[in-house]
Amino acid sequence: MQLVLASSSPRRQELLALLGLSFEVCPSEFREQPEVGLSPVEQVKRFARGKASSVALLRPRALVLGSDTVIDLDGQLLGKPVDLADARAMLARLVDRSHHVHTAVALCNHEENIGSVEVATAEVRMKADRDHAYERYVASEESLGKAGAYAIQGLGGDLVERIIGDYTTVVGLPLKLVTQLLRSVGYPILVNVEELYRRKPYANWNRFEV
Repeated sequence: MQLVLASSSPRRQELLALLGLSFEVCPSEFREQPEVGLSPVEQVKRFARGKASSVALLRPRALVLGSDTVIDLDGQLLGKPVDLADARAMLARLVDRSHHVHTAVALCNHEENIGSVEVATAEVRMKADRDHAYERYVASEESLGKAGAYAIQGLGGDLVERIIGDYTTVVGLPLKLVTQLLRSVGYPILVNVEELYRRKPYANWNRFEV
């Protein structure tokens, strides 16, 4: 069965490739519109499921993997900033405190009646603002298109003090969870995942404990 990644994210494509899998990319047109009354975890599961299901309708014989990441600050969802002013405001709320990153992974195949979604969560502690580090980061424009207005795998890693959990969850595709879900439907993973996590072959991964 062909594996299809329902995402245009270069980061998710790069992470999935670390598992040594052959896959196609088919971006989803599902609109990530938050639903009133849902928690951040419920929202991210809905987004991931919606992405996978929408692509699975187009590729009924494929096994479709969809994923989504949200920032949870005291139970409130933070999405992607609409502009640099919005990014600045988001980061001001995150500075010198902890928040949670939830990444949901969904698998879908309509012919085989496969439809599962799980969530991995990591806690991220941001550094205090020293020497205008956050303003310099906003000026880099890396914030745009990133949930919570920062990219831990890029310059945003300099703003992070520590994480508790799976680094790849924060980047946007928790590889241990992906492995677990694929194996649960009989899809083979030939890479030694534990060895992969020891080597940490991705940008900034070695800077943070798992």
